[in-house]
Amino acid sequence: MFRRLFTRNRRNEAIAYSLYGAIVAQARQPALYTEFSVPDTLDGRFDMIVLHGFLLFHRLKSENESDRQVGQDVFDIFLKDMDGTLREMGVGDISVPKKLKKMAEAFFGRIRAYDEALESGDRAALGDAIERNVFPDGAPEGAAARIADYADSSVKSLAAQPLATLLTGDLAYSPLPSPPAAA
Repeated sequence: MFRRLFTRNRRNEAIAYSLYGAIVAQARQPALYTEFSVPDTLDGRFDMIVLHGFLLFHRLKSENESDRQVGQDVFDIFLKDMDGTLREMGVGDISVPKKLKKMAEAFFGRIRAYDEALESGDRAALGDAIERNVFPDGAPEGAAARIADYADSSVKSLAAQPLATLLTGDLAYSPLPSPPAAA
């Protein structure tokens, strides 16, 4: 009995690390920063990780409790990654928990805003939420709407992907434009 319990946790942990790696890889795609005008800053990269994490969590929320637990495991890895990043940046031990709490609050606020917009089918609300979070100083013309279109398309792509394939870490986000070839 105990062996099954611990085996499942190790399996979920491996799956969660694979999924988190896929989220981060997608969040680092150059097209997000060149073609979609996401600021290539710490905050911009954080927001792209949150957006791509949200897309996975949105996909998992219709699954059974055990499969949804993988989403919680991914979130736990996200927090561990953010903890390590803050420490690498020189944030002191006493300040790290406070900063992590703010990051988690920002994460959940964004998730809630994106989910409400998608559930209501209000693409404009999704674009507004993206603009407010990704471009707090103002978005270039049409940038937030393009990211909202990409997110909406990714929701559909991930929904069509079988869970077994998704749990391998192969996330079917919508394709991003390729950067222009160097001459």
